[in-house]
Amino acid sequence: MKQRLEWLDALRGFTMLMVVTNHIYGFGFDTNTKYSMFMSLCLLFRMPLFFFISGFLAYKASFSWNLRDTGHLVAKKLRVQIVPTVVFMTAYIAIASKQFWPKMEEAWTSPTKGGYWFTIVLLEMFLVYYAVCQTLSLLPRKREGLGLGLLWLLSLFAYATLYMPSWFSWYRLDFWKVTSITELARNFHFFLLGNLVHRYWGQVQRLLDSKWFFPLLVVIAFLGAGDYLKWHNLRLQWANLPRTLSMYALVLMIVAFFRHYASWFTKDTRIGHALQYIGVRTLDIYLIHYFFIPKLPDVGVWFKAHPQNFVLEGTTAIAAALLVVAFSILTSHVLRVSPFLKKWLFGRE
Repeated sequence: MKQRLEWLDALRGFTMLMVVTNHIYGFGFDTNTKYSMFMSLCLLFRMPLFFFISGFLAYKASFSWNLRDTGHLVAKKLRVQIVPTVVFMTAYIAIASKQFWPKMEEAWTSPTKGGYWFTIVLLEMFLVYYAVCQTLSLLPRKREGLGLGLLWLLSLFAYATLYMPSWFSWYRLDFWKVTSITELARNFHFFLLGNLVHRYWGQVQRLLDSKWFFPLLVVIAFLGAGDYLKWHNLRLQWANLPRTLSMYALVLMIVAFFRHYASWFTKDTRIGHALQYIGVRTLDIYLIHYFFIPKLPDVGVWFKAHPQNFVLEGTTAIAAALLVVAFSILTSHVLRVSPFLKKWLFGRE
C-alpha cells in the first residue's frame, strides 16, 4: 500500500506539472492547440487525470458515512477550497488586470473563473459525492459500488449532452455557467471513474496485468486521438466520441505506466522524490503558479511558424513549467511561515 501511494503521489506531481506546462503554452506563449500537437495531446489527459486521482483518493473504505462525520468533511472542504480560491483569484486579478472590478465580474460569471475553476468544481464534485455516499450508506454495502456505477453512467450522459447542441441546450443558460456546473458535467465522470477504480482495485490490477488490456488501450488511444486531432471522420453528435475514448485510454495508460514502474517513483529515486514533492503540494502550486507564468508570445509565434516540433515544444514548455513550479513552491513555503496563512490559504493545521 505504501509503495502504491508513493507512485500515486508521483503521478499527481506529474499531472500538476502537465497542468502548468499547458498554461505556459496558453497564457505564456499565447498559442493554442491549433498550432501545437504537444499541447493538443496533453489536453486529452491532463485534467481528466487530475480528476481521476482526486476520485481515487476520495474513496475511503473504512469511513463511516454518518451525518456528523460527513458534516465535518464538508466543512473542511469548504474552508480548504473556497477561501484560498477567493484570496488568490482576487490577488491575481488585482495584479494582472488594468481594471479590477470589470475583470472580477467577468471571472465570477465565467465557468472557468479566470483560471481558478478547478478548486470550485472539485468542491462541487466532493459535495455531490458525499451526498451520494451518505445516501448509499443506507443500503447494503455490496450495493454501494452499483450505485456509484449508475452515477458514473449518469454523469457520462450529462457530459455527452455538452457536445450535442442540436439535441440539448441546458448548458447555454447563464446559471449553469456562473455556477461552473458545465465544468462539473464535463469532468465529474473522470472523478467517479477514479473512485470506482480504487473501490475495485484488486480486479483492476488483474485487468492491467492481463496481456491484452494495455495493447487495447494503445489502439484506442491512437485511433481516438488520431480521429479527433487529424482525420475527423465522425461528424455532428458523434464527433466527440473518439476524443472521449482517447481520453479514457490515455488516463488508464498513464496510471498503468506509473503502477508498473512504481520502483522508479519512490522517494529513493530522484525523479520519484521530485514528483512526490510536487504531488503533495498540488493545491499550493495551482493557486500560486498563475503569478509566475512568463509572458513569451514570441516563442509562440516561432512555434506557429515552425510546426511539428513535438520534442522541442515539450522540452521548452516543461523547462519553463519547472521554473514556475519552483517559484510557486518557494512562495508557498514563505507564506506557510505564518500558521494563520498556512491554515487558511493552504488548509494545513
